[in-house]
Amino acid sequence: QVQLVESGGGLVQPGGSLRLSCAASGSIFSIALMGWYRQAPGKQRELVARIGSGGSTNYADSVKGRFTISRDNAKNTVFLQMNSLKPEDTAVYYCNLFSVTASIDTWGQGTQVTVSS
Repeated sequence: QVQLVESGGGLVQPGGSLRLSCAASGSIFSIALMGWYRQAPGKQRELVARIGSGGSTNYADSVKGRFTISRDNAKNTVFLQMNSLKPEDTAVYYCNLFSVTASIDTWGQGTQVTVSS
């Protein structure tokens, strides 16, 4: 059973930065597709960024140039560096681990990010 634990959320002023972390248990992290998603109040959950096992990345247009996703396979951890934060980035951010090989699609509990002055 894979478990994901997110950390690093909080309250930040517009223009500020935060770094989210997601630590995974288990032994399949290195072969899994890792993603960060977010859900704002009254809105559907949306993809923020994903990173493949080989390091390839893709981002939502709204965060390109501001957010960076990375992974440390030795530590079973994926990161989301968020810079130049805007009020519209306010949401609960969720980590996702997906592996077709292992038939796993697992979500973390979420971490709140609030961008406000």
